[in-house]
Amino acid sequence: MRQLALSDPRAFLARVKNGVILDEIQKAPELVSYIQSMVDSDPTSGRFILTGSQQFELTQAISQSLAGRTAILRLLPFSYDEIYGTDCRVDIDSCLYQGFYPRIHDQGLNPTEALSFYVNTYIERDVRSIKNIVNLNQFESFLRLCAANVGQELNKSRLSNAIGVDLKTITSWLSVLEASYIVYLLPPHFKNFRKRVTKSPKLYFYDVGLASFLLGIRDPTVMMHHPLRGNLFENFIIMEFLKKRFNAVENCNLYFYRDNKGNEVDLILDFGPNFIAIEIKSAQTFNKDFLKGLNYYSKINESVKRNILIYSGDAHHQINGVEIRPYESIGKLDFAAAAN
Repeated sequence: MRQLALSDPRAFLARVKNGVILDEIQKAPELVSYIQSMVDSDPTSGRFILTGSQQFELTQAISQSLAGRTAILRLLPFSYDEIYGTDCRVDIDSCLYQGFYPRIHDQGLNPTEALSFYVNTYIERDVRSIKNIVNLNQFESFLRLCAANVGQELNKSRLSNAIGVDLKTITSWLSVLEASYIVYLLPPHFKNFRKRVTKSPKLYFYDVGLASFLLGIRDPTVMMHHPLRGNLFENFIIMEFLKKRFNAVENCNLYFYRDNKGNEVDLILDFGPNFIAIEIKSAQTFNKDFLKGLNYYSKINESVKRNILIYSGDAHHQINGVEIRPYESIGKLDFAAAAN
């Protein structure tokens, strides 16, 4: 079928008069221009559902040929609520270890084994289909090094020195990880605060379980004492907010704030005229020092409408105008008021 689609696109598409789902469309990008002509002649919505494991925005043939003719849905791994339900509390270390890839939960797979197979097939199949990388072992080392920098500002020079490749190669490899929904770069928020703010994005993984696997975590009990547990918890929370946006078919509005004096807010939700500031802590016990970043940012940005602290404790209350929320309640957060 794929060969027919490539060799005779018109004959292939003539078979699907009532509509069709084409999976991994990036492997047959030539079809897109023919689909474009069919859509132009009959604009009935929903006849073609194109799916793939690469970001369509980075797939040139699709983004150019179907510009203005598509609705793009980004389906990330399951959200916390989709697996565990609203307000259902599970062991956070097990949550960070298992991650959210559907197959692991659907079939009750061992996360370590499943993610091991996933990494192997990803590197052997998807990486080569996106870019001709000669040294796959070196690329895998780069992937693991990215996991070691989860939740930190991206420093390409440091990655370049550690792997032994030039900056151009690091940039190219990062584009591969972004295109295949492995890593997500959270941009810093720029606003005229008359402050010197960082210009580098922070690096996260779309699935925290994959990041945990690449760090060598093979058991939830290891997670409890791992030095990057806080970074992984932060990764988990930020991805939950990104899923919340994408599942609502909204564009990403996530940023972070950090200036040259160390003042930082983990997550900024930008709703145009209004903002929500969010601090993320993996601790179970509240500490008033957790609020320093939020208090500082609220003073320099009067457009902040809500301040929220998300942590791994179980209390839900408010302190000095800051909402204290346990992580399992993220799905119930309503931002409609702040968006207006």
